[in-house]
Amino acid sequence: MKVPGSGDIPLRDMSPVWSDEAIWWQVYPLGFVGAPPAAVSGAGPVHRLRRLEPWLDHAAGLGCTGLLLGPIFASETHGYDTVDHFAIDPRLGDDADFDALIAQARERDLRIVLDGVFNHVGRSFTGDAGWLRKRPGAADYDTFEGHHRLVALDHAQEAVQDYVVSVLGHWLDRGADGWRLDAAYAVPAEFWRQVLPRVRARHPRAWFAGEVIHGDYAGYVARSTLDSVTQYELWKATWSSLNDRNLYELAHALDRQDAMLATFAPLTFVGNHDVTRIASQLDDPRHLGHALAVLFTVGGVPSVYYGDELGLRGVKEERAGGDDAIRPAFPPSPADLPEAGRDVYALHRRLIGLRRRHPWLARARTNVTHLTNRTAALRTGIGGDRALLTLLNLDDQPWRCPVDITHATLAEAGDSGEGDPAVVPAHGWRILIDKPA
Repeated sequence: MKVPGSGDIPLRDMSPVWSDEAIWWQVYPLGFVGAPPAAVSGAGPVHRLRRLEPWLDHAAGLGCTGLLLGPIFASETHGYDTVDHFAIDPRLGDDADFDALIAQARERDLRIVLDGVFNHVGRSFTGDAGWLRKRPGAADYDTFEGHHRLVALDHAQEAVQDYVVSVLGHWLDRGADGWRLDAAYAVPAEFWRQVLPRVRARHPRAWFAGEVIHGDYAGYVARSTLDSVTQYELWKATWSSLNDRNLYELAHALDRQDAMLATFAPLTFVGNHDVTRIASQLDDPRHLGHALAVLFTVGGVPSVYYGDELGLRGVKEERAGGDDAIRPAFPPSPADLPEAGRDVYALHRRLIGLRRRHPWLARARTNVTHLTNRTAALRTGIGGDRALLTLLNLDDQPWRCPVDITHATLAEAGDSGEGDPAVVPAHGWRILIDKPA
């Protein structure tokens, strides 16, 4: 089956490294479907999860190959205070709604990765209270980063390992393709080293990506046996370097990412459910294309946070309800979207199409062949004959790239693309296919 709107590029379902070709559309379901902010004890299921189904064609048309779903399990409030990992949150529906979503996704060759937090649980957790970690020298339980409602699991217990193995396997059995493991950085890497091989014994092609915010990404992957971790370092360097007009920061982050790519492909992004939207994060709206050009032409497994492809704005605030602006409800179907943002959607679609035509980019390394504060040439390639050249200009004047592009052809541009491809307009960007002589 071919996915519409992405250059009619077929998904190679039997690829042993399917995750390298993945491009995720990340959705925070509780917000997307407009669920109430808190669960009501004893309330029956409301089948809101099905509101995602009309949007599957939107994701496929964008060129994405799967949904990276936020939490869908029974919880107290925001989904990361899980109380039952084996039950769909009643605010979203029930098992039948999940099965329907899996079936509809399969019809469109879309994979689904679930979001599970196994570092902590909600206070009303239905599992064994003996699995919770007691605070040293205190009667109460230990918590996650001081949040009273988030109680830490005791990862040293074999019973906790068994529980997590059973949860992961249960939903993989029901059709999920992998897991995003929330707050993985707070879990001892050795815990995952014990858990994941047991899950992979039954699901060898499942993909596991952990949320790791900073630190030794490659070291954590090696110790934990995770397939990937979230690339927050590149996320920060992308918008920060554009705002400061200091592309040296981006170059530094790309150099560090090259070392990671020797052993794994990180999960890359310019927006997610925990951060200010990229359209609001950037000081200069002319630089949105630069951020996307970097995301889709460097190594890693890219994801697009729902609404970013429409240019939505939203600022995360450190207060109660401070995530609401970045986790909005969406209309019943894409047909209900306003015209505003269509140009941003079209840009995403073009760049995702480019990425789909060059799936080797997931493991490609980036060599910064030219660099000043405001201009850069990024050559991302693998082997001697496959490379893209991304040219970035943050200056107020046109810039002629000094790199030899005699054998390069223009693939995408933030402008009309007319004229000399080596001349990038003020605040412009270009992507060239670099072919050897």
